[in-house]
Amino acid sequence: MAIDKQTVEQVAHLARINLEPEELEKLSRQLHDILGFIDHLSKLDVTNVAPASHILPISNVLREDNVWPSLTPDQALENAPRRNKNFFSVPKVIE
Repeated sequence: MAIDKQTVEQVAHLARINLEPEELEKLSRQLHDILGFIDHLSKLDVTNVAPASHILPISNVLREDNVWPSLTPDQALENAPRRNKNFFSVPKVIE
């Protein structure tokens, strides 16, 4: 698929992007190269290639889930500048 400056200009207009003429030229060349590479990839024979979601083997490293005693409200709030019962008290930010 060929992409020309007019197509890039129309897409930039739809995306509300202002492009200078040299940016338009550069972007149209880059998009043309990208689409050419994708066209080249679509011609490759991949019949014996297994589908993969990742190019590298990935496994999650999870730690064991242990139950620990939690802080009491007094311990959690002992350094709070202000508190309201068992909660942090902060200035109102919405008017």
